[in-house]
Amino acid sequence: MKRNNVKKLAFAGVFCALAVVGSLISFPVLGSKCAPVQHIVNVLCAVILGPGYGLGVAFAASLLRNLLGMGTLLAFPGSMIGALLGGLAYRKWKKLGAACLGEVFGTSVLGGLCAWPMAILFMGKSAGDVAFYAYIVPFLISTAVGSALAWLLLAALSKSKLLSHLQVELNAEQ
Repeated sequence: MKRNNVKKLAFAGVFCALAVVGSLISFPVLGSKCAPVQHIVNVLCAVILGPGYGLGVAFAASLLRNLLGMGTLLAFPGSMIGALLGGLAYRKWKKLGAACLGEVFGTSVLGGLCAWPMAILFMGKSAGDVAFYAYIVPFLISTAVGSALAWLLLAALSKSKLLSHLQVELNAEQ
């Protein structure tokens, strides 16, 4: 049991590092900055580690990005809600698509809605003057791209049987 927790924590640390370093990768899409790596990590965590670890990785990555000056406070609601919903959806249905849809809905809709009051409270009135749906669309673009890339990666891992091996190795009671 203790050995599995150490393995899961090590995977979580690697995923967190990938999310932080990956936040440097972004490209413009329809007037929005698309940074898909956090969303790839959220879906990977959902499927490989579960919702609790996904939530923890999303929080740690958001915190590190903010401390390093590489992110904004809006990283917290989107990434954390998306990671949690992706993990819960995968736990319930055991489908890669469910994890991706949970990530997309959690990040774009729920995270976007939570970003608006956070922007008003912590970033000032000018950030809050932007209509609340102005947060949903950019979050949706970024999470849709990241979730699609994660689905492709996980489908390849599943086909090679590596995904099921990882899941058994990290979740088996020893």
